This record gives sequence, C-alpha cells and structure tokens, in this order.
Amino acid sequence: MQTSIVVLLLLAVVAANLPFATTRVAGMFKVARKRFGWQALELAALYLLVGLLARLLESRAMPVHPQNWQFYVTTFSLFVVAAFPGFLYRYFWRKPGQ
Repeated sequence: MQTSIVVLLLLAVVAANLPFATTRVAGMFKVARKRFGWQALELAALYLLVGLLARLLESRAMPVHPQNWQFYVTTFSLFVVAAFPGFLYRYFWRKPGQ
C-alpha cells in the first residue's frame, strides 16, 4: 500500500473521532455542553475535508474518476463507523459531567 493511502486512512480515523474527543465546537469555541447536533455537523464537515484531501491526492497520482451518489453514501457510512470508538467514549465510557 502506498504511504499516502495509509496516511489518509489514519487521518480519516482521527478526524472521525475528533468531534467526540473535545468539548470545543470546531476545536476553537468552548461551550458548556456540546450537543450531538454540533458533533454531527463537525463530523460532516470533517468528512468533506478528508474527501477533498483524498481527491487532491488522487488527482496528483492519476486522473480523477467520476463518482455517483452511491460512492459518497458508502464512504460516509464508513466514516461514521470509524467514529464509533469516539462515540462510545463520549456517551458510554465517560462519567457524566466530565
């Protein structure tokens, strides 16, 4: 496997868990309690950022293949599955109030 693919996959796993790891919105704005809606919005934004990086890496290596909606639904589902450890930590492993 190429190094860029491994780095991209590791970055995707870290990005998927990032919304659940901190109480800050977008990593900048501290809030008393971060609601699930903010986390879902951050998850979608990070999915788009990782997707843009993947497209950039693909365009540097070869011609970009056109994709249909099925590709984006599948990759978003995989991104959500990668976020499962962060979700478990946030809502099941942590004590309330931490």
